Amino acid sequence: MSGQARMALCATAATLMAACALLPLVDPATWILQAAVLLAIQTAVGATARRVPLARPLTVAVQALVTLLLLTLVFAREYAIIGLIPGPEAFVHFADLLQQGTQDVGRYAIPAPLSPGIRLMLVGGVLVIGLAVDVLAVTFRSAAPAGLPLLALYSVAAGLSDGAGGWVWFLIAAVGYLMLLLAEGRDRLAQWGRVFGGAPRASGDGEPGGPVAPVRTGRRIGVVALGTALVVPLALPAMNGGLLDGAGTGAGSGSGGGGTISAVNPLVSLRDSLNVDEDRTVMTLRTSTNDLSGMYLRIVSLDDFDGTTWKPSRRNIIAVPDEFPTPLGLGPDVRRAEVRTRIAAADWYGQDWLPMPYPPSDVRIDGNWRYEPVGMTLVGDHGQTTRGAGYEVTSLDVQPTAEQLASAPEPPSALEREFTQVPDSLPGVVSRQAREITAGAKNPYEQAVKLQEHFALTGGFQYDTEVEVGSGSQAIARFLRDKRGFCVHFSFAMASMARTLGIPARVAVGFAPGTPQGDGTVTVGLRDAHAWPELYFEGVGWTRFEPTPNRGTTPSYTQPEVPGSSIPELPEASSSADPAPSAEPSTSESCSAQDKRLEACGAALPLDPGTSDDEGRPWYQTAGWTLLAVAVIVLPLLPMLWRIRRRSVRLASARHTGSAVQGELGRGRDGAGGSDGVEVATLDVELDERHVAELAAGHVLAVWRELTDTAWDYGIAPDDALTPRKAAARIVRLGQLDEPTTRSVHRVAGAVEQVLFAPNPRAESGLADDVRRLRSALRSRAGWRTRIRAVVAPRSAIRAVWDLSDRWTAAKARVATGWAALLRRPSGQQSG
Repeated sequence: MSGQARMALCATAATLMAACALLPLVDPATWILQAAVLLAIQTAVGATARRVPLARPLTVAVQALVTLLLLTLVFAREYAIIGLIPGPEAFVHFADLLQQGTQDVGRYAIPAPLSPGIRLMLVGGVLVIGLAVDVLAVTFRSAAPAGLPLLALYSVAAGLSDGAGGWVWFLIAAVGYLMLLLAEGRDRLAQWGRVFGGAPRASGDGEPGGPVAPVRTGRRIGVVALGTALVVPLALPAMNGGLLDGAGTGAGSGSGGGGTISAVNPLVSLRDSLNVDEDRTVMTLRTSTNDLSGMYLRIVSLDDFDGTTWKPSRRNIIAVPDEFPTPLGLGPDVRRAEVRTRIAAADWYGQDWLPMPYPPSDVRIDGNWRYEPVGMTLVGDHGQTTRGAGYEVTSLDVQPTAEQLASAPEPPSALEREFTQVPDSLPGVVSRQAREITAGAKNPYEQAVKLQEHFALTGGFQYDTEVEVGSGSQAIARFLRDKRGFCVHFSFAMASMARTLGIPARVAVGFAPGTPQGDGTVTVGLRDAHAWPELYFEGVGWTRFEPTPNRGTTPSYTQPEVPGSSIPELPEASSSADPAPSAEPSTSESCSAQDKRLEACGAALPLDPGTSDDEGRPWYQTAGWTLLAVAVIVLPLLPMLWRIRRRSVRLASARHTGSAVQGELGRGRDGAGGSDGVEVATLDVELDERHVAELAAGHVLAVWRELTDTAWDYGIAPDDALTPRKAAARIVRLGQLDEPTTRSVHRVAGAVEQVLFAPNPRAESGLADDVRRLRSALRSRAGWRTRIRAVVAPRSAIRAVWDLSDRWTAAKARVATGWAALLRRPSGQQSG
């Protein structure tokens, strides 16, 4: 492999190793595989351009152009000419993706979901850094400045992460940079002649001299760069919110100055709440509206769907604003009314989120509460819960018409992308049935109403709170088949189907309207716990639907009066169901807020307890993570494994060679002792003796290399400029060996001189034992650190890299020779 090719390979590896520091920021981490493939193509283009050769500026321009084409192919091919050449629409799409990525960075906490915008920022950033490293280290042949873009990549990751396992990513990035420096040093030395495998020449007194100038320079640069990488992240300003905030400052345990909401599961006790023996009162409220049908108390929205569960995304939270913003998507022409509600929570009811009507416009409450803007919810901080809380909520009673919903324009592209995502593991029956149910619908609103009608009225579904709970990618498919479940099943199924139809959807969790009392108050009990889907319509915003039969109330705007509509009027459902109680106790009282925060109370999707959560994970993702885990474990052990194998082969040759020598000599004597065929026998003896000499020479040289490598592993670097006798004396002196070991070392050195210089070298036996004696002596005199390094990270393992390089060079030479032979014109053939 040429020096430039080696440098290009090291530059690519160093970039990817530094990019590993970004892995904890985003989930899933599959983006790095795509970045690795694109980076390899970028590097190959640069290597080809340098081999032509092109001028340095042209090489950089070609690599930049190919990088742009690759990004266009991956992220904007539908907006490009023939799917590859970017035009104005492609650049507009790139701008939209970058804007979306910037918004997602501020919205999500670590680990953020891999949205298209974030993926473009990650992959594009790695390609830009990779291009800078390749240009500096390979095109302009200056590896030291190439550490600056690598340092920038690592420092950004270190400044944004929460520090979990940060030293691992630092070591990976550091190894990549040092590897790049060493590759450059070896390439520069190679230009002056042969690169020796050993250390520099010894000084005049026989002691090893100091490192040569390039090595000293490389060490200094490496120390300065790595020191900077350690100091820079510490100097970065503290940044809060979204990806710029660690999970340690999240709700419930944070500093109160920002933080995030964890993906806590609010559904863990919903089924048990519906099946309690006694319908205990959770809250008592008094409201200004006379129509209680829409008085749903919403706790939180579930918008992260991975195929097995719906759960809240991890989002940025802020201080509770004095004035709440207008709900997302709500236009000025939609009718609305202001409703004031005073709520008193029971002393035993401790909930992390604050139940309140949606959408809120003002909340008056004491305690440590934070505001999540996307879901317009309040979450407790520093362990704050609703236990015994009294608060007042001003909310909007939004009253859209069927015509307004039917004529709603397309939602914003960023919102549509986020809230219509469905995983690959979602069974195909979900989208297939969604299309069948909504056949003939003219717009998303009619599709939503048809879905609601199917579940609540015409589909033959039955409400049953005793359906077993569980999770798995086939859970929704089983519900569609069995047609039995409770509110979670209905809301999850309808929201999933809506997403497959391109309608933004999420699931809300809270309480259905409670029971009016004689004194004008309304009581909300455990059996009012409920879940319902929310679908987004531009101009109206997030809109409630009610697919669960015999639960809640059917919204009036889902009973359209559009002329020619065939959608029938849906009956009003009862405000509270009365399912048969279960003998098992409710977990609402026993599951603490901290347990919920740690997801220690159960699974989210209540469908099948025997199905594993990993059922829907694609096989290639499992295989990829398995290979990555194996690589992380095996790669650090490769030097040790290679060294053990090489030692066993070298020393085992002692026994095999000794047996071969004896056999060959014996066979030669037997052949020479007969009376017939004396000349043939004499020739056989000469050939046998020559073969014996070759066997003995190969064995002795292998044992000598093992002896010098053993000394190298324990800190005595080889010096190829010395004769075997002087090299043995140097090992004895530096290793401070005892007399028996000294004789063993000199015996091996003498055997080497025999096979190199003697006309008829004598066969030596027991040389392998001499090497083992040296290894035992060096190990007994070395410190514990030296002993561990000699086993785990032996210095002589660098020979494996040199061997691969030599084999690659030899293979290329053989291929070139073969092609030359094929193309050579046979002798005597005249040219045309």
